[in-house]
Amino acid sequence: MDRKKTTAPLVEKKYLIPFILITSLFALWGFANDITNPMVAAFQTVMEISAAKASMIQFAFYGGYATMAVPAALFIQKYSYKSGILLGLALYAVGAFLFIPAAAYQEFTFFCISLYVLTFGLAFLETTANPYILSLGAKESSTRRLNLSQAFNPMGSLSGMAVASLIVLPNLWSDRRNEAGEIIFPLLSEAEKADIRLHDLAVIRDPYVALGLVVLCMFIIILLAKMPKTGHQGEKIKLKDILSRLWHNTIYREGVVAQMFYVAAQIMVWTFIIQYADNLGIDKATAQWYNILAMGMFLCSRFISTFLMKYVNTRVLLSIFGIGATLATLGSILFVGYAGLYCLVAISAFMSLMFPTIYGIALENVDSRDTSLGAAFLIMAIVGGALMPPMQGLIIDMGTIWGHPAVNVSFVLPLICFLVVTLYGYRAYRIRQ
Repeated sequence: MDRKKTTAPLVEKKYLIPFILITSLFALWGFANDITNPMVAAFQTVMEISAAKASMIQFAFYGGYATMAVPAALFIQKYSYKSGILLGLALYAVGAFLFIPAAAYQEFTFFCISLYVLTFGLAFLETTANPYILSLGAKESSTRRLNLSQAFNPMGSLSGMAVASLIVLPNLWSDRRNEAGEIIFPLLSEAEKADIRLHDLAVIRDPYVALGLVVLCMFIIILLAKMPKTGHQGEKIKLKDILSRLWHNTIYREGVVAQMFYVAAQIMVWTFIIQYADNLGIDKATAQWYNILAMGMFLCSRFISTFLMKYVNTRVLLSIFGIGATLATLGSILFVGYAGLYCLVAISAFMSLMFPTIYGIALENVDSRDTSLGAAFLIMAIVGGALMPPMQGLIIDMGTIWGHPAVNVSFVLPLICFLVVTLYGYRAYRIRQ
């Protein structure tokens, strides 16, 4: 392993306030991500739909990134990072407030549309915040700086999970069980189901409305704050030239693919941990605590990996963590019972550095004129989180496969994803050498 000597300061004094403000946004989209993941299981029960259809929540959520990432980059290139952040916060708030009519109409599709609009805002925020953090200081410390900012993302995620565990899931009447541990909701009359559905959808709605109010407050703070102008905003965009340069950058091109597979794995691991636990007879509220444990490990590991990057080549570290995630995923597939569940939780410790490290490696040698659009394609790669969870849901709906629980077998998909990430770390190291 190569030792790295980094003498440049992580954050220069003149950038400290903007760095803190932008870093706080990482927690905001972390909250949205991880209060939404357990909603897949909640909607599956209360709307009486299959796991595959309930996974359309993730398709809508991460599909918003794919739709809006490139338009966000073009907007930022023409105007400024600050303008992109403000528009992102505005769209975020609108999507959150759309949960009010969605709950009133009790339409699953309406909830999906609300999340789709909400993630238009997240696409703007992520396409803006990630390259902006990279630009706030020396290039040689940029990947470490982004890892530090990204460390606050799981703090928001933990808050979202806590709200889901303590406020949403325990108060869902549709998840009540009999003495045998079976959900009684499907056995009720249609009138009883209607009353329960009205109650439960209101429980799901309220945290998003509260979140919308917090986002509005952040909009006002960012609007009044003075933010340094970095990058090439206002320059004429030569799209063909930018795309050509990005395409011929091997590490960047493969980084986009690796990012797509990583995000797919992350969303599958965190979304279906509840179904995995449910197969063991664990109710949703209790199962969500395993998700919180996973996120706690993710957060601690993020700070540890950020420290290690001062001494260990980031590409080597990415490969090592990829191997660890692969082995833990194998355990979740092969072991039936709590041993498999513990392996599933352990995956999060190895996922911790993957997103910002792939992001930083991919953009490291990208021309500064191409950063906004380059960042957009890396954010657009989040579409992996839209495409693969429904596929995993289809596998889970099978019940058993060759006598093995289908929910265990379904984690073959994340296994493939982690192998791709490991290979990217290795190839990026070899190419750099």
